[in-house]
Amino acid sequence: MSSLRGLTPGQKAAAVVVSLGVDKASQIYKFMDKADVEKLTLEVARLGHLEADETEGVLDEFYKTCLTQKVVTDGGLEYARTVLEKAFGESQASTLLDKVTKSLKTKSFGFIRKNDVKSLFLVLQHERAQTIALVLAYTDPEMTASLIEELPRAKRLQVVECIARMESASPEAIKIVEEQLKRKFSSILTTDYTTIGGIDYIADVMNRMDRSNEKLIFDELGRKDAELTDTIRKKMFVFEDIIAMDDRSIQRFIRECDPKDIVYALKNANEQVSGMFFANMSARMAETIQADLEVTVNVRLRDVEEAQQKIVNTIRRLEEEGELIINKGGKEEIIG
Repeated sequence: MSSLRGLTPGQKAAAVVVSLGVDKASQIYKFMDKADVEKLTLEVARLGHLEADETEGVLDEFYKTCLTQKVVTDGGLEYARTVLEKAFGESQASTLLDKVTKSLKTKSFGFIRKNDVKSLFLVLQHERAQTIALVLAYTDPEMTASLIEELPRAKRLQVVECIARMESASPEAIKIVEEQLKRKFSSILTTDYTTIGGIDYIADVMNRMDRSNEKLIFDELGRKDAELTDTIRKKMFVFEDIIAMDDRSIQRFIRECDPKDIVYALKNANEQVSGMFFANMSARMAETIQADLEVTVNVRLRDVEEAQQKIVNTIRRLEEEGELIINKGGKEEIIG
C-alpha cells in the first residue's frame, strides 16, 4: 500500500468525501460550518487523481480514527486502549489514541479559544480555583499565563497548584463546569477522558509569565509545597539555566539578541551566567558589553527582568525551531 505521508489532512478529508459520493457527502456538509465547507470544497477541487491503494489507505485510516473516537467517548481512555490493542495491536492502538485524544481535547471547551483574555477573565475571575484550573487546562499556555497574571495573588497561587496536580477530567466534571458557565459562553462539550493540566503544562505556563509574577508564585508555592515547586522548576527553562547549555547553543541565541537586552540582563546575573555569556562572544563584543555594563547605572529591576525574559523567549523560540538545545534535567540523550 502506498504511503500516505505525502497527503495533508485536508487532502485526506477530500479523498474521504469524494469516496462517499455526492449524496452522502452532501449530508456531511450539513453538519459543518461555512468556513470548513469552503476549505473542504477547495481541497476537493484541488485533489486531482489518487491511486486506488492511496484511497484505500485514507479510508482505512478514517475508519480507525472514527472507531477510536467512538470507543473513547463511549467507554473512556482505558476501555478504548483495551479494545484497540485487541483489534490493531499495542503500537497502532497507542498511535490512534494519541491522535484522537489530542483532537478531542482541541474540541473540548473550544469556545475558550474564541474569546480574548480580558473577556475570559471577566467570566472566570469569581469562579473557584478548581473551576478556573479546569477551564484553563483546555486552552493554550500563553492565554493561561496571561489570565493567571490577572488573578488576585491568593487565587493565582491556588490555580497554579490545581493545574499542576491535575491529571484527567471525567465527563461528569466537565459537565458540571459547563453548567456553571453555559449562561456566559456558547460551548461544545465532548465526553472524553484525556490528559489535561499537569506539571509539563504548568511549567510551560510559568515559562511565559513575567519574572516578577514567576518569582512571587514560586515563593508562595514553595512555602506551601516545596516538593511540587521543585518539580515544576525542573521542567522549566529560566534565565539562570543558561549555564547548563552547550557553547554552540549559547553562541546561537546570542546572535539573535539585542546587545542592549544582554547588558540589562547581565546587570543582575551571577558570575557564572555572566561568564557563560562572555566566553561565547567575540572579544570585540565582550569588550563592548563590559564597557556598557560599567556606564549603565540605576537600572530598574523590572527592566532587568524584562530583558532576561526576552532572552529566555528567544532561546525557547530557537529550540522550537530546532536551532539549539535546552538541557531539561538530563533526561534526553544528545548525540553529537
